[in-house]
Amino acid sequence: MPLWPVYTGSNEPHDGITRLPPPPPWRAFDGAPVIRTPEEAADASAVSPDRAHRAATYRATQETVQLVNAALYLRRPLLVTGPPGTGKSSLVYAVARELRLGPVLRWNITSRSTLHDGLYQYDPLSRLYAARHAPAAAEAGIEDHLRLGPLGTALLPHAHPRALLIDEIDKSDLDLPNDLLNVLEEGQYEIPELVRSARRTPTAEVMIDGTDERVPVERGRVRCRAFPFVVLTSNGEREFPPAFLRRCVTLRLRQPDDDQLAAIVRAHFDEEPDAYAQSLISRFLSRVGGGDLATDQLLNAIYLARSSDLGAESLDELAEQLMPYLSESGHTDAF
Repeated sequence: MPLWPVYTGSNEPHDGITRLPPPPPWRAFDGAPVIRTPEEAADASAVSPDRAHRAATYRATQETVQLVNAALYLRRPLLVTGPPGTGKSSLVYAVARELRLGPVLRWNITSRSTLHDGLYQYDPLSRLYAARHAPAAAEAGIEDHLRLGPLGTALLPHAHPRALLIDEIDKSDLDLPNDLLNVLEEGQYEIPELVRSARRTPTAEVMIDGTDERVPVERGRVRCRAFPFVVLTSNGEREFPPAFLRRCVTLRLRQPDDDQLAAIVRAHFDEEPDAYAQSLISRFLSRVGGGDLATDQLLNAIYLARSSDLGAESLDELAEQLMPYLSESGHTDAF
């Protein structure tokens, strides 16, 4: 039977993704040949201590659980907006860990990012160098100079969804959201360099993002089978085109309340907040309305309070220095 919710927010890994129901008819994909989902250990960066800790300690709200499942069931990207430090990028790691989706593919967006960067990188200079030394080998081995990017890798025909983080999409050039529309809608793309060589080499073994593993690409065309779990994060610094928003499930994260902050502190330190930590939580919440603050600022202050022998007055001064407002519009009220 289908399972709802597939993602529970429990942080306990399970195989519920195998019980995800079939996609809506208008979001069905049939890419081939099927590729197995890599193990988490296949990408050392994905299991680095900081990312592993964030994934294991993430605390999802009920709204987050509902909308993550909506994105999974509908095979739609999840656009996550909200103030800095509310866990936008940590969410994808938590979902990938619980559902065993393998290493998270990450595409960090800058003002210079293009769709091509996310799909694949081709190095014509290395091919030119190879052609000077072995012309025949260089012509037959275009794939040796090409590597799929994070988006291109996520859209391979995996048996189960891969997890992809497109981080800070609002930093992109104005054209990138529109450029993403067709690829995310169709779940496929072409690699012109391989299409042109398909008559001689119908199947090319290309490298993928994150590892030196190679996968087959037939006639230069990639089409997904299980639509990836795509999380796009935004700090709300710009508006997106209606056509882009229509194709996304949108989740707006808000600053956590007292109970949520206590649960976050408990998860990170593996114990209940003590009296001083609780007082820092209260002070943090009292200042949130005056400007942007990030949860990790609070965690830093609590960690130093636990790890030092400073007196209460000195700790208060240090906490104030560790928790400045993140925007110029924020006030500078003291604790």
